[in-house]
Amino acid sequence: MPASPCGDGCLTEGDPVVAFPRRALRVTAAILVVFAALASAPLLLVSWGRERRIRLIFRGVLRAFGVRLDIRGGEDFLTAPAGRGALVVNNHISWLDIVAINALRPMRALAKKEIAGWPVLGGLVRRGGSIFLDRERLTTLPATMASLADALRTGSLVSVTPEGTTWCGLASGRFTTATFQAAIDGGVPVRPIALRYRLADGRETSRPAFIGPESLIASLRRVSALRGLVLEIHVCQEIAPGRAETRRELAGLAEAAVHSALGTVQIPAQPRRRTTRRLPAAPLASPPAK
Repeated sequence: MPASPCGDGCLTEGDPVVAFPRRALRVTAAILVVFAALASAPLLLVSWGRERRIRLIFRGVLRAFGVRLDIRGGEDFLTAPAGRGALVVNNHISWLDIVAINALRPMRALAKKEIAGWPVLGGLVRRGGSIFLDRERLTTLPATMASLADALRTGSLVSVTPEGTTWCGLASGRFTTATFQAAIDGGVPVRPIALRYRLADGRETSRPAFIGPESLIASLRRVSALRGLVLEIHVCQEIAPGRAETRRELAGLAEAAVHSALGTVQIPAQPRRRTTRRLPAAPLASPPAK
């Protein structure tokens, strides 16, 4: 399983916060939004207006926590008709990531199975038709990737976080390649999305990050305390089917698009060179005696 070195030491200091009563109000409002969504689950089965209703639910969760979206680009993606499959990939920082992606466009997700049991978010993720990955049993990976390819092939948008774990946002991980094979097998485009968390004054913050051994409850409390949190979303140009021949190449293109949108630089991995032992030159033969 991918691991991140990020921990408490990565959290930015001095970020503005709100008073405790407002924090409690935010958490209560988020829980009410989720309960209302679960209560209205039968309406979510009705196709007419379904995407709009789901989008409103996820935007309601963001609004409850005082998060403002700053969406940059992607008009073609936001207005595209349903039924065209695509693998949507993003850098992974917080549990807020999946909320924000679905606030843009509701979609299925490839998620670790533990998320199904999370408070507040677990019910919404299950209702959204997520494909769950058991990271403790990698023998199930081929079947999970086959299910992902089938979902893409039949016209679903599926959200994936190819870093495999969360980072603080000030640092990031490499994109793993397995899920990109599903996009190749499904014959669908890849849509990279770059996420950045900042404050109203423009300073980047890592406090929304869900990192280290902390619990989801601890992360919820920290997010609910922030004042003026802005989630900057860069919707990059899609990578068309056939542009990359291998999943490794496709992952590299998506990763480069995310770093380009955020203005960060990722040093590409250098292939290891094989060294050969240089043999001493053979002595020149003596000229024949005359």
